[in-house]
Amino acid sequence: MKKKDDLRRQVSEAILACQDKQAEDVTILELEKDSGAFTDYFVMCSGTNPRQIQAISDAVDERLEALGLRVTHSEGYKQAEWVLLDYVDFVVHIFSEKARQFYDLERLWKSAKRLEPAELLAKPKARRAFGTKPAIVQATTARSTTAKTPSAAPRKPSKKKA
Repeated sequence: MKKKDDLRRQVSEAILACQDKQAEDVTILELEKDSGAFTDYFVMCSGTNPRQIQAISDAVDERLEALGLRVTHSEGYKQAEWVLLDYVDFVVHIFSEKARQFYDLERLWKSAKRLEPAELLAKPKARRAFGTKPAIVQATTARSTTAKTPSAAPRKPSKKKA
């Protein structure tokens, strides 16, 4: 579970980097294990011009490097029509609008689960085992059953008029 949480955090950081540079149409595809995919996620977005595409690429690279994650392979930076950043467990695709429409990866990988950025950016909820009480309730219950007085808390002095 730890590895999956780490992966989701890394993908979330890539998404945030894209959003920081005003990338358009940010989409995440969660690829199926039996689909023959070589990775778990595709993060895809579009830039409006070559400079923005390179800026998005730089932002993703810098943000993930700050987490200790280095790109294992990249392509297309110089031409800036389609930049591919391969991080093994996920791949970031930064397209020009024209290249994105032409290659249409969403159609090619239509069996993949399409996620919205908010789904990955949301913090996972802490889970409790069924039937267990939170630690604070357990401690209070244990203390009250072993204590000789009904309440271990000190009582307030009563206010009497003189």
